Amino acid sequence: MISKSGSAVWQGGLRDGTGKVSTQSGTMSNVDYSFAKRFEGVSGTNPEELLAAAHAACFSMALSNILGEHDLTATHIQTEATVNLDPQSLSVASVHLDLTATIPGTSQEAFEEAADAAKAGCPVSKLFDTEITLEARLTS
Repeated sequence: MISKSGSAVWQGGLRDGTGKVSTQSGTMSNVDYSFAKRFEGVSGTNPEELLAAAHAACFSMALSNILGEHDLTATHIQTEATVNLDPQSLSVASVHLDLTATIPGTSQEAFEEAADAAKAGCPVSKLFDTEITLEARLTS
């Protein structure tokens, strides 16, 4: 088993409090987060942004793995994940993956199959209990 950790500290009430989030690797160390950054459009990180980045990275690696199983190697994979939070229920309402990839020697059909398999098999995808949509573009 491989274990990775992150930590968060929160002080104060929901609307007036502040927090700091860190990763085990130190890539993020005591980064500020708050209600305003999460719900009011104030610049800064928030849990949904971190989930989106994690999902985009995980999906891209999963796709690379699936391509490798078919003796294909992408020269470029770019994924943007958008996590949509319902502020009323405080639940993740949906996730959208927007993929652009350059994969020499593959067909559109094989690309779409690999992208769908990556969406379903990515460990972060498996965490979400919501609809995950995918738009996938193959470039040359």
